[in-house]
Amino acid sequence: MTIPSDLDISRAAALRPIDEIAAQLDIGPHLLEPYGRQVAKVSLDAIEELADRPAAKYVLVSAVTPTPLGEGKTTTTVGLGQALRLLGHRSAVAIRQPSMGPTFGIKGGAAGGGYSQVVPMEALNLHLTGDMHAVTAAHNLLSAMLDNHLHKGNELDIDPQRITWRRVLDVNDRDLRSIVTGLGGPADGAPRQTGFDITAASEVMAVLALSNSLHDMRRRLGRIVVGYARDGSPVSAEQLRAAGAMTVLLREAIKPNLMQTTENTPVFVHAGPFGNIAHGNSSVVADRIAGRCSDYVVTEAGFGADMGAERFFNIKCRTSGLRPDAAVLVATVRALKAHSGNHRIVAGRPLPPELLAENPDDVLAGADNLRKQIENIRLHGVSPVVAVNAFPTDHPSEHAAIREVAEAAGARVAVSSHFLDGGKGAKELAEAVVEAASEPSRFQLLYPDSADLRTKIDTVARQVYGADGVSYTPAAARSLRDYEANGFGTLPVCIAKTHLSLSSDPGLLGAPTGWTLPVREVRASVGAGFVYPICGDMRTMPGLGSHPAAERIDIDEHGQVVGLS
Repeated sequence: MTIPSDLDISRAAALRPIDEIAAQLDIGPHLLEPYGRQVAKVSLDAIEELADRPAAKYVLVSAVTPTPLGEGKTTTTVGLGQALRLLGHRSAVAIRQPSMGPTFGIKGGAAGGGYSQVVPMEALNLHLTGDMHAVTAAHNLLSAMLDNHLHKGNELDIDPQRITWRRVLDVNDRDLRSIVTGLGGPADGAPRQTGFDITAASEVMAVLALSNSLHDMRRRLGRIVVGYARDGSPVSAEQLRAAGAMTVLLREAIKPNLMQTTENTPVFVHAGPFGNIAHGNSSVVADRIAGRCSDYVVTEAGFGADMGAERFFNIKCRTSGLRPDAAVLVATVRALKAHSGNHRIVAGRPLPPELLAENPDDVLAGADNLRKQIENIRLHGVSPVVAVNAFPTDHPSEHAAIREVAEAAGARVAVSSHFLDGGKGAKELAEAVVEAASEPSRFQLLYPDSADLRTKIDTVARQVYGADGVSYTPAAARSLRDYEANGFGTLPVCIAKTHLSLSSDPGLLGAPTGWTLPVREVRASVGAGFVYPICGDMRTMPGLGSHPAAERIDIDEHGQVVGLS
């Protein structure tokens, strides 16, 4: 069976003018700022104007611990939104904006896939309305003002050895990970070691995603800590008098972007925080608007349920005050076979032939990961629905094995073919989600604000990851003491670890036990509103592979983009 490329499917879709998409949600043209015919910004005035409307059912899409290829969360999110609309419900999808680093690196695009994708594909993956660039500019303005403060006399007595603020760029470029700035003569600044992160890893991006309003964003930007004075006190963007100008640069970026799917279902695309050192969820303001103009809002969280979903519950929902009604857990045959330990999947290489052979026993051997991720959803009082994302190479016996495991764990299950069949392929999933979301909400946060930081870390490690406990390096323990002394102890935690295992070791598959979470460093994103312990080596500036996607992306003789996938 030959399947057209995602780009060909996107171009063949019968798109509607964006004001017609907005009209599905009763969002009037006075709230739209069009960017061409198929994209628009939505004014934040919509939050107040729509406040009296009934609240939508709020549905999260997460997944089992993924393989390096990913298991299709975005495609499932889009397919579910389309299917809910086919069932007669007003639905809206909310996803993150793709970073151009991975687009030109390994992914080649991140808009969903097949007949369940956000379109136009080129617009989504290439700049969109410039939000990424606004975040980059605001972040680097603060960097410039910090270095200028040092150069002009350092009135705040900032310790150059304790500066934590780096620079960002929306590309994959390993050579910028660690650099020295200020080289040259005395007029060229003070030399110091620093580096670049990718824009998605910027705290400014996390601030954009977690802000409830323009003025809330202004306050959060002011709270960003860039380093510490010689007396140990934190130095903020407000003290550097940078937060106001940063807010001005982000004044348009905080407005969510409205697009559509291949079947004309409305999609809010907004913010793109990193899924490792940040919370990996789209914006609060997009969800707040979508939640007052639809019957169902379907939103996605990065990586597996131990990461994106846990942060959705304990960081995003804590900030927004919104409460989820159901959670979809995407599972694939290949992921559970990989968790059996019998197969190795490497990004950029063909799947091993033995992985594609019919083998329900391998699925069952890797099913502990599915059981644990179902448990992780239930820990928060949310009803789980397992979505079996069907691939053409799967076998019915393998789908039956996943269904057996999920139902035994008390979850609803649906096999979904949305990649090939669009919304109609996800109807069974949509029906199961409607059932789950109709149950009374019992949502609960995993820990209170009042718990100390060690207790919060320990709670996530033991209850969500299955660890026996937590160990801290002396530096990490010292940071925790300092943060609590500086008043940061009430913040939630965002544990940075590998996404390829429930543990901190990517080689431990399934649902490992008998291990300890090693915290080697702790940092604070005070503006965004969380503390992030680092467990392992987290790359915040990716590199390019031997043959990055950028080699295939070009313009054809008609001026059309080619090579996005």
